[in-house]
Amino acid sequence: MEAEKWQEEADELDMQHMPPMARVYGSAVDGINALTITVEVTIMSGIKVFVVGLPDNAVKEAVHRIESAITHCGYRMPRRKTVINLSPADLRKEGSSYDLTMAIGILAASGQVQAEELGRYIIMGELSLDGTLQPITGALPIAIQARNEAFTGFILPRANAREAAIVNKLTVYAADHLRDVVDFFNKQRSLEQVVVDTRAEFARMQQQAEFDFADVRGQENIKRAMEIAAAGGHNLILIGPPGAGKTMLARRLPSILPPLSLQEALETTKIHSVAGKLAHHTALLSVRPFRSPHHTISDVALVGGGIHPQPGEISLAHNGVLFLDELPEFKRTVLEVLRQPMEERRVVISRARFSVEYPANFMLVAAMNPCPCGFYNHPEKECVCAPAAIQKYLNKISGPLMDRIDLHVEVTPVAYRDLASARPGEFSEAIRERVVAARQRQAERFRSSDGIHCNAQMTPALMRQHCRIPAQGETLIKSAMEKLGLSARAYDRILKVARTLADLNGTEHIQLADLAEAIQYRSLDKERWQF
Repeated sequence: MEAEKWQEEADELDMQHMPPMARVYGSAVDGINALTITVEVTIMSGIKVFVVGLPDNAVKEAVHRIESAITHCGYRMPRRKTVINLSPADLRKEGSSYDLTMAIGILAASGQVQAEELGRYIIMGELSLDGTLQPITGALPIAIQARNEAFTGFILPRANAREAAIVNKLTVYAADHLRDVVDFFNKQRSLEQVVVDTRAEFARMQQQAEFDFADVRGQENIKRAMEIAAAGGHNLILIGPPGAGKTMLARRLPSILPPLSLQEALETTKIHSVAGKLAHHTALLSVRPFRSPHHTISDVALVGGGIHPQPGEISLAHNGVLFLDELPEFKRTVLEVLRQPMEERRVVISRARFSVEYPANFMLVAAMNPCPCGFYNHPEKECVCAPAAIQKYLNKISGPLMDRIDLHVEVTPVAYRDLASARPGEFSEAIRERVVAARQRQAERFRSSDGIHCNAQMTPALMRQHCRIPAQGETLIKSAMEKLGLSARAYDRILKVARTLADLNGTEHIQLADLAEAIQYRSLDKERWQF
């Protein structure tokens, strides 16, 4: 009886002296979205610091950074057992962005930070050993989620503040040091509020393209093909000898694409933010991305994924252009992973315990030589490659991948008279006006179709509705399919390109001339290219 009475007294005493606990809020990035994380810190009898809630090594190592930062700032690191719980506990926590969140939680639990207002803020940041704050990744999706969950403010490193501040109805505070955040909650100083006028920033950042089609001499047929590609969002491949201007032309394609809308800019910025590719102090991407990975890239780097999934190059090219130069030099496995994203315009990374989805609505532009030496079909130079070598070289690109490319364009060398001409070519701005006009017709046509914005995205049902061709056209396309051995997918691509040509010409229906020109852009289906 005495033992039971003693235990009851001990339990009552413990209830009167509950271990201190603090609750702070951070955020985890899942795909290109964020999920709020609750960081609970309690201090009790014992020793050591324990981080629980499925942390990775970077989160576990944060204990040492936090202890050094707290000590350097003149605060006291508790010398008792400290348990830090990251909830929800079944979601893996990755990276160093939780340093500041956990540090504030420890200081609040030990009574060094006033905890009354902690629940109103999302707090994120990486700590240096002296308490200086380092930038984080994913600030934009975290800010969006904080606003959606009605948090009052978001405290983060100054380098990320402008990026987060483009989210309206959320107060963003820029901090340089752990001491700044502690003093803010202790009401000893205020933090700088960062305000960005999103629309004004967007307008200011929309700048002239670095490259212009006015610099290109000759190549009028290639410019025409690129205008069609831009107007309909079509994939494009350029094939021709070295020095014919394939790369130069491809780099000028973004200059004739329609300007990003504000919604597209936000989507694109989110992806670059999550990937850590957003330049410091950059608030919003307002120019369509142009990604040009080297041919030694791995399939994971291209499509995304990895042990800790990250967006790949095709997602970084979302709402922009993915340019693959020297296409046959890419590994076959790398090229084949492009097939599904080109159709579905998204990438799903699946693991045993989770699945992550990244958007991948990009225009593919590829360039290649016609053979190993580069001079097959050249009008002046002789090809030294054996037929078997040419066949092997071209077969590095599979038929199914080639089917998914709408426009096949042969690039020929520029004649001397064009190179020597002093007259500039047509400026990109003039071409862009025609492209924008065609896109506006498509936007009106697809206004009731969710997720469809241009002709290249048309579903079979929409094609049956909007891609009707005249009777003579049926005969023409039937003859082309029999002669070129076109697949059903290639047939669909021809109709989509013909629809874009009609939009550029301002006609309601596809004309016979539109269909004939669209068929001409299937160069690689011809027998002379050995396909």
